[in-house]
Amino acid sequence: MNVHIVQDYATLSRHAAKIIADELRRKPDLVLGLAAGNTPLGTYQELVRMHREEDLDFSRTTVFNLDEYGGLDRTSAQSFHDFLHLNFVNLIHIPKSNVHFLSYPSLSVDSYCEQFERKIREAGGIDLQILGIGQNGHIAFNEPGSSIASRTRVVTLEPGNDTRSLNTAITMGVATILESRRILLLASGRQKAEVIANALEGPVTEEIPASFLQEHRDVVVIADEASAGNLKKLRRAG
Repeated sequence: MNVHIVQDYATLSRHAAKIIADELRRKPDLVLGLAAGNTPLGTYQELVRMHREEDLDFSRTTVFNLDEYGGLDRTSAQSFHDFLHLNFVNLIHIPKSNVHFLSYPSLSVDSYCEQFERKIREAGGIDLQILGIGQNGHIAFNEPGSSIASRTRVVTLEPGNDTRSLNTAITMGVATILESRRILLLASGRQKAEVIANALEGPVTEEIPASFLQEHRDVVVIADEASAGNLKKLRRAG
């Protein structure tokens, strides 16, 4: 695990975007996994700037998103589909055929999830997966208690955590995420300090699904000073 501790959120966003851009320039047909939310937003904004000002080319890139709430139309302002299109996908001239987003299935849930997993395999697997981390240790919508063997599935969300009031979602599983060749975990803010320390330096446990990242061969963590405040061993290494 490679931990980068940076001064603030703006530096985090630039650093993360550079890592992604370097991967894209090395492999123009990069398969990129996208997380929604406030933490990666600055990274997407910096990638859009690089696309406009530095000719960063996404024309051969394929993207998959991590998760989506149940009970929302794709055009809803609360949906991850809308968030990622508005802030990133619609701004980088990526072919629509290369964009694969989860939506909450109304019928044939199992076959829909299997089809999404098959699309990832057919694309050659995810080269670089962007992740955030929830305050209860979830990655994507893999809540506490999720198995390391879990695949794309419909889940019930824990009440009262940092997810929204909607109580169902569809998510990539932990095993799906861990099959990515490289994982980029982003963390910002003092409210993430305890969970980052537990996930990266504590025991590997289903109670903190992000701790499963310790089992992956190539994880890059970018944390600002506030979120890295409780790290001990990795802080010294970083």
